[in-house]
Amino acid sequence: MAQLEEQIKSLQNKVQQLLKQHQQVQRENHHLKKEIEKHQAEMLAKQEKINLLQQQADVLRLGTQNWSPETRKELEKRIESYLKEVEKCLALLNA
Repeated sequence: MAQLEEQIKSLQNKVQQLLKQHQQVQRENHHLKKEIEKHQAEMLAKQEKINLLQQQADVLRLGTQNWSPETRKELEKRIESYLKEVEKCLALLNA
């Protein structure tokens, strides 16, 4: 009789351990599903941004195809000038 009770207690302990392990696995599974959802949302947002940037690049490419080399050089000079101004402003802010 005592041996039977020990076996029952042993089985109960093992069942309790299995239940704890099951709960832990369920929590981990839930956490991983949330992470997957988060990463999928991030990927979708980044893909949308890539698509938008690709469209903008296409528009720019089409818009500049017919430009003369002089016009392109003028635009490059203007952009360089703007960048220098921005760098000056940043230097002043950092000082």
